[in-house]
Amino acid sequence: MPTFSVPGAELDVELSDEGGHPVVQLHGLTSSRHRDRLMDLDLGRGLSGTRLLRYDARGHGRSTGRAVPEDYRWQVLADDLLRLLDHWFPGERVHGVGPSMGAGTLLHAAVRDPERFSGLTLLVPATAWGTRAAKAEIYRRNAVVIEEQGLDAFLGADLALPRPPATAGTPETVPDVVEHLLPSLFRGAALSDLPDPCEVAGIGIPTTILAWTDDPGHPVSTAEALLDLLPDATLEVARTPADLARWPSILCTDVARHG
Repeated sequence: MPTFSVPGAELDVELSDEGGHPVVQLHGLTSSRHRDRLMDLDLGRGLSGTRLLRYDARGHGRSTGRAVPEDYRWQVLADDLLRLLDHWFPGERVHGVGPSMGAGTLLHAAVRDPERFSGLTLLVPATAWGTRAAKAEIYRRNAVVIEEQGLDAFLGADLALPRPPATAGTPETVPDVVEHLLPSLFRGAALSDLPDPCEVAGIGIPTTILAWTDDPGHPVSTAEALLDLLPDATLEVARTPADLARWPSILCTDVARHG
């Protein structure tokens, strides 16, 4: 796989070139291209006839990174994304898709350069604005647990948490991140939030929001707030694995419509 240099990291990148409209696919915090496939969040598997760019964010999967929390703020990840798009799809409008941290990265990039995107498919947007402070404190505690008690102690608590009903039947997974970087990733997430609501309200890009129920880290309330703010948005909420299984076809429709 090719790599792409950004300040402080080498990103592992994969391009599936079948011609057609350019699409970029991101992933969530502590995940990767590989882990998202296991979690049924690799929506790009249903695409054909596109140029699909997938990559592991800095510090995740096969990409490198530094133990510097500020490197993992969503604004920095948006810088990385825009550099990738300038390199692989110069001058083109791209459809962006990604869950959680990936959705946050896409929104920050869209605020900065809205002409870069033809459409967005945002999966399970994370806590934001009023719900973000409590989650940030959890991230900071996670970092301390890993540093003081080790990765196994964190995983024991994390895997014991209930899972959203829509993910029933998918395998349990662990972070695809080397242990010494995890505390910095969590602290970087604690420093992050979605763009200011006034900025989000200025994003005129056609957007589909895909949420699921019963996940405190990705509450439906964030998805509903984005639906209210974004001028051209729709929302679908998954309650069962059958609902989740529809998401790749929704992305196909989005790309065809917005491309």
